[in-house]
This record gives sequence, structure tokens and C-alpha cells, in this order.
Amino acid sequence: MTLLRMPSSTVPERTVTRPRARRGRAQRRPRVLIAVTGLFFALLYLPIAVVALFSFNSQKSLTVFDGFSLRWYRAFAQDDVLLASLGTSLRISLVAMAGSVLLGVALALGLVRCRTRLGSLAGLIMLVPLITPEIVTGVASMLLFKGLGVPLSTGTVMLAEITFSISYVTVILRSRVAALNPEVEEAAMDLGATRWQAVRLVTLPALLPAVLASAVLIFALVFDDFVLAYFTTGVDPQPLSVRIYSAIRFGVQPTINAVGTLMLAGSIALIVLALFIPRLFGRRGGLDLLSGK
Repeated sequence: MTLLRMPSSTVPERTVTRPRARRGRAQRRPRVLIAVTGLFFALLYLPIAVVALFSFNSQKSLTVFDGFSLRWYRAFAQDDVLLASLGTSLRISLVAMAGSVLLGVALALGLVRCRTRLGSLAGLIMLVPLITPEIVTGVASMLLFKGLGVPLSTGTVMLAEITFSISYVTVILRSRVAALNPEVEEAAMDLGATRWQAVRLVTLPALLPAVLASAVLIFALVFDDFVLAYFTTGVDPQPLSVRIYSAIRFGVQPTINAVGTLMLAGSIALIVLALFIPRLFGRRGGLDLLSGK
């Protein structure tokens, strides 16, 4: 009878409390990792924040902040040399965006539809520009243009940027093309459409969110690019990133802080737009798009 009067909750208490203790230990945040993460972001973004802060400095000082002012932004708006470089960067970015997207879409379709060994080899070669240091690509492009006798100019920068950006567009679009059902194109051709009409009327509209997102992303990357532009640009007009580097060699001016802040704000806005373009079409977010999910 004593065995029947023993509380039956003793055993379950042990089995319940132990998992709770284990979950409590697992949910404890490692303070060392939090400190390292905070230090990483501080070292990464604190210099950028200082540049943005001193772009609003009312005095010509890079060490003492003396109040907020738009003086250096007005100076940038009145600098004809910097404005000409800004226009050059915008033209290069637009041409590189259009060329790389056009060729990247065609390459992505070809790599997915071509299921031979040659297609697999082409897919591996396409990834080489992504892992090659950009300075190697810049030097190789400069040597190629020099060997062919092509003078360095804005056109050579455009060609180099298009070549370098094709891989990014292909990587983004390749997963989207692979996710499409080829039976949709076959159904369109069964209804009387040609192969080109099926691609133009069925496949490309389905790829439109990814195409727009990759186009905006390429524009932002090319506009901020320095290494490739530095090795392939001519004397004048120079892209804005190269012009800023040339100006810094003779001393950092507060106007450069204003230009850098505007470039940073524009790049962030374009990247955010690229990430949220798929949501405008009712698709998954841009983070999934860039990760290939």
C-alpha cells in the first residue's frame, strides 16, 4: 500500500527539469561572440560614419567638428570637374548595366538549357571572374587593350565593366531559370508560338523581377567600382571614383567627404531597391534571390 501512496510526480519532475536546464544553458548568449561582433561592426562602419559626419562640418577641418552645414555639398554642386566625373560614372554604369544584363540573361538561359559537358564546363568558367582578384582583372584588361592598340578611354572602362559584371547577372538569373518549368514553354509552342516567341512572351516575363534586381545591383557595383576603372580609364574624363582618388593624393578636402557620403547613400538606396524589387511582383525577397534559393 505504501507503494501506491508514493507520489507519481517525482520521476516526471526529473525528466522535465533537466531539459529545461539544458535549454537554459543553450539559450545563453555567448558574451565573447557578442563583443567580437560588436567590435567588427564598429571597425567596419565607424570610419564611414565619421566621413558622413564631417561632410556636414561648417569649417574646413577634418579633425574638429564645428557645427552642421551644407557648405561642402554646395561646393560639390559648383565643382565642374567633379560633376563631369559624376556624369561619366553614370554613363558607364548605365551602359555596363544594359550590356551585362542582356548578355547575362542569354548566358543564364544557355547554361541551364545546355545539359552537356560543354555546358557544365562553361558554367565553371563563368564563376572564374567571381573568385579572381579584381586587381588581376584590371591589369589583364589594361594589358589586353594595350596589346590590341586600343587607347584607354571611357569606352574601355565600359567594356571592362560589362565583362566583369556578366558573371554576377548570370549567377542571380541562373537559379531563377532553373526554377522555371520548361513545360510552360512547350505548351506555348504547342499553341503555335515559335521558340523565340515562347522565350519572349513566357520566359522573360517570369524572369523580370530577377532581371530588374540584378540590373539595379550591377548599376550600384559599377558606379562605386574603383580598381577596374583605375586600370582601364583614360586621362579625361575620369570616373568619379578615380577622380576622388586623384584628389586625395594632394590632400583630403571636405568636399570629398560630401561626395563620398552621396555615393554611399545612393549605393545603399540602389541595393535596398534591388532587394525589394521581387516583393513588388509578389515574389520572394531579394535576399533569397541573391543567395540562389
